[in-house]
Amino acid sequence: MPSSERHKKIPASSSRLISKMRRLLLLTLLFLIGCGSAATNEDSDSVEKELPTIEVAVLEVTPQPWPREIRSQGNLTPDDRAIIGSEIEGRVDQVHVDLGDSVEEGTPLVTIKQEEFKLRVEQAEAELLQTRSALGLQPGTPISALDPQKAPPVMEAKALWREAKAHLDRAQQLQSSNSISLAEVEQLQAATDVAEARYRSAINSVQEKIALIGVKQAEVSLAKDDLQNTIIHAPFKGMVVIRQISPGTFVRVGDPAIALVRLDQLRFRGTIPERYALQLSKGQKVELDIESVPEPLVVEVTRISPAVDLANRSLLFEALIDNSDGKLRSGLFATGRVVTDEEATAIVVPSSALVEFAGSEKVWKVVDGAAEEQQVLTGERRDGRIEIVKGLQSGDVILQTGTEGEVARVNVTSRAVAENKSSQRDPAK
Repeated sequence: MPSSERHKKIPASSSRLISKMRRLLLLTLLFLIGCGSAATNEDSDSVEKELPTIEVAVLEVTPQPWPREIRSQGNLTPDDRAIIGSEIEGRVDQVHVDLGDSVEEGTPLVTIKQEEFKLRVEQAEAELLQTRSALGLQPGTPISALDPQKAPPVMEAKALWREAKAHLDRAQQLQSSNSISLAEVEQLQAATDVAEARYRSAINSVQEKIALIGVKQAEVSLAKDDLQNTIIHAPFKGMVVIRQISPGTFVRVGDPAIALVRLDQLRFRGTIPERYALQLSKGQKVELDIESVPEPLVVEVTRISPAVDLANRSLLFEALIDNSDGKLRSGLFATGRVVTDEEATAIVVPSSALVEFAGSEKVWKVVDGAAEEQQVLTGERRDGRIEIVKGLQSGDVILQTGTEGEVARVNVTSRAVAENKSSQRDPAK
């Protein structure tokens, strides 16, 4: 049987029906594709409406003056401090000052009972007068005017010696004519020798008494010094910080009585880490921040320790502070910034431009009118400004307020870049 006979013939009406169904399916597919494209366009339009073009403040990053500094902490200490004690033993009669009193140099601070010391002066003066009288010195006559040969004891001994010698000379003349015995001559010779010895002894005695006068004069001076030391005076102009005695207290030599400090000039004593030791030198400027003082004080390094403290590996230095107005107090805490390079520059941005989150630091950098995140590494922070060590270069433009970066991610209209070019201050200030 022929193959054409094995297949059934399809009627013409069925063929037309299948063709219509195919066209209908194709039209339906095209309609669905068109609807999806329209929905996509509508979504795109809505996104563009959600991210409008906004106007934000930007600034161009340029190197700014950024002096290199070394941070330090320390305290204000008095230029001079003295714990004043007694130089003699005695009972306190009066205390003339109290805590916080201001005193001038030489002001009496404490008086010790003086009666006993006055008696000692009188006794020493009487002994001196007695010694001078023994040598024939009148009151007021200097000891240098005394000639030992003219001292009464010496003159007496010398006269006896001359008399004995004259007797001996006459006896020797008589003995040559046998008018006197040899024994009598020998007796006169012995008397002459004794007289000479007494004369020599008188001279030695006078010289001893002259030396004794010096001793008595020293005793008088010491007694007067002790009397003067019954009044303790202020060694310098300052203020009383400690009073440790009261009237009636018995004090011994060296017992502390009054603590005095000089406050017209203070010292800032600070330390810096060992790694900065070679960068520190005398004359460098130091900016001090003190809590009770609204403005920083600018002073200079005046003294530097010659050795590093081995306990904490730090170097001590001092800076003098003028306190003639007396506003500052000893013991105040201060932080210092030692300027080591005044000409240094750095890339600096205002603190408002930096965004910090979870340990990450970034700014919003403007590229082709759009804000993009830029990770940065920061350095020192001063007065609302932050040093950028890594991540920005001179000429980069960033958002002045970093929080605007989220809403200005797509389109940014810069507002007067030139106006902000030199401004690196925090706009909030």
